[in-house]
Amino acid sequence: MDLNSKIYVAGHRGLVGSAIVRNLQSKGYKNIICKTHKELDLTNQQAVREFFENERPEYVFLAAAKVGGINANNTYPADFIYINLMIQNNVIKAAHDFNVKKLLFLGSTCIYPKMAPQPIKEEYLLTGALEETNEAYAIAKISGLEMCKFFKRQYGDNFISCMPTNLYGPNDNFDLKSSHVLPALIRKFHEAKVNKNDTVEVWGTGTPLREFLYVDDMADACVFLMENYDGEQHVNIGTGEEVSIKELAETVKEVIGFEGELVFNTDMPDGTPRKLTTVEKLHGLGWNHKISLREGIELAYNWFLENYK
Repeated sequence: MDLNSKIYVAGHRGLVGSAIVRNLQSKGYKNIICKTHKELDLTNQQAVREFFENERPEYVFLAAAKVGGINANNTYPADFIYINLMIQNNVIKAAHDFNVKKLLFLGSTCIYPKMAPQPIKEEYLLTGALEETNEAYAIAKISGLEMCKFFKRQYGDNFISCMPTNLYGPNDNFDLKSSHVLPALIRKFHEAKVNKNDTVEVWGTGTPLREFLYVDDMADACVFLMENYDGEQHVNIGTGEEVSIKELAETVKEVIGFEGELVFNTDMPDGTPRKLTTVEKLHGLGWNHKISLREGIELAYNWFLENYK
């Protein structure tokens, strides 16, 4: 990419897409195309094809997706598989048909097998059963990764994929019914502090181990891969560091300044027991994360205070 390349960021209002736009702008890229859902429904094949035909983007970051936490995935599996399949099928096929120079598709480490050996290497994809609460989303995103691989193999399209770990930061979803664990904890502890509550409920046992990456680090890795990687296999994006949900909750509690107690609701599901990625491939290419977990939580909480209503 050069600074005047025409770059389409699909899903620019979301957690991931907005971070990619910020990163591109910070590096001096001037020709970034963004469309809201109202302007362009990516599940509408004809609309997507007309957009690509008229705009002719040279590079595409496919960050648009329907995402959510355990509860949302469990409650709306048909929506998760249908919407995500439609978005990625339409965009990837249009990128092929209208000669996009390069496309980056974003998967998620939650689509690896539930009991994958730890830490998770890229080649562990499709080697075991999926996490049941996440199966519909995972099947859709796996299809997207494989689609990029097969378009590269059959047609020579420069379509690459990455696998970010758990992300958080500006423009996150703080809706307690559909959010992921870290933004949910930020909101819960903030409201408990404001309301002077004695306790905060944390879903599950607190024992699962998770890896978290600040979204601006993830965006920097995505732009790095777009500029430096052309391989068929997807690339993990993470920190290579893990923390238990209990330790995470205690860190959020400290950052926010809540002085009450944690109560673990063991009737709620834990999900996958452990999920840590191997990031040797990304490190070998020359990229490392910069923002620590505690620093990232502080940044995310400050954004929440300034922006969330």
